Amino acid sequence: MIQLIRGFKDILPGEVELWQEIERVSRDLFENFGFREIRIPIMEKTDLFARSIGEHTDIVEKEMYTFPDRKGDLITLRPEATASVVRAYVQHKMYAADPVRKFYTIGPMFRRERPQKGRYRQFYQINAEVIGVDSPYIDAQLIFLLATLLDRLKVTDVAAHINSLGCPECRPAFRKALSGLLDAKKAQLCADCNRRSSTNPLRVLDCKVPGCREAMAEAPSLLDYLCDGCRAHFDSVQQSLKRLGVPFVIDKQLVRGLDYYTRTTFEIQTGALGAQSAVAGGGRYDGLVKMLDGPNTPAIGFAIGFDRLAEIVGLRQADFEKAPQLFIAALGDASAEKAFDWICRLGLEGVTAEMDMAGRSLKSQMKQADRSGAGFVLILGESELASGTAIMRNMRTRAQTDVALDDRIIDRILAHIRPYSN
Repeated sequence: MIQLIRGFKDILPGEVELWQEIERVSRDLFENFGFREIRIPIMEKTDLFARSIGEHTDIVEKEMYTFPDRKGDLITLRPEATASVVRAYVQHKMYAADPVRKFYTIGPMFRRERPQKGRYRQFYQINAEVIGVDSPYIDAQLIFLLATLLDRLKVTDVAAHINSLGCPECRPAFRKALSGLLDAKKAQLCADCNRRSSTNPLRVLDCKVPGCREAMAEAPSLLDYLCDGCRAHFDSVQQSLKRLGVPFVIDKQLVRGLDYYTRTTFEIQTGALGAQSAVAGGGRYDGLVKMLDGPNTPAIGFAIGFDRLAEIVGLRQADFEKAPQLFIAALGDASAEKAFDWICRLGLEGVTAEMDMAGRSLKSQMKQADRSGAGFVLILGESELASGTAIMRNMRTRAQTDVALDDRIIDRILAHIRPYSN
């Protein structure tokens, strides 16, 4: 038997309906805040991610699914969405008509990581991006948007963690101070962090290895090195969050794994996922548009791990499972022929109707209807055809009603079913 590739998963009926509800709530909220959906391809030229994410990041060095096409050009299954959104913004010159754009996108990403709880090699994200706004108000609004979305999805035990990564003006002094500590702690760091010490020292602060976290407990805080502009920006973000009633924690060890981040960075963490506590994260990437050959344009965004989110939402999966509204138990060829015509016509009326197509007994069909969760069963056999009256059974109350088999049969069925429809 051929089975799934390790790190991939099937999203089966039952779970799918819960995912659809999460998507519906997300879309409604984003569009209320002026975001518009963008759909980006799942494959891009490898250079897009190497330039934007950073050649010395774990994603580019270890995790991307990269392969040559038939012409020998390197292409990559997208490991994240932001670079593709910015590429689209630049390629289609969307800044020409109006540089300020708000986008959201929902879809799969691909990274060859070690599979674990809530983390897969094909994983899904909900992304929101704002391009063209440098005000700290938009930073606070995105964090507020995240907090609101999680509240609407009944996610509990969450906390917003925020930090500032500074800008190209203030970060060099911090990197120098951090590099000094890394040299002193070299023996205590894991092999990955020793490699990162020279290529991407900020990532050492984000290492989850206990020994590295202990060694970095004395690390300098980037907040102590912020220039006046970055300090004022971060202070404004905090004040806005307080006015909006969004609780937050200043987390000096919070960094992002991608090179393009600047200034505000944030995560929503939860205790419901064990050690893998982050369910969403994002921040500013003011240099990315220019890096991808567009104009010098500020930007900020976030990504929500859909797989993780689906595990911790307070919504009940059973509330979104869809059962047929009607099951027609047809006995005999003549009854089956009519039942088939009716379920097709009912489908056009927006009613989910099913029937048995294997000619089973009435007892078997009633069991099938009960398993399906159908709200009503219409019983139609030779005696019902002869009398011109079928039997409609309410599967919740077990009450039965006669239904005349005339030219208005579809209307008669609808009259029974619709008062009970949501």
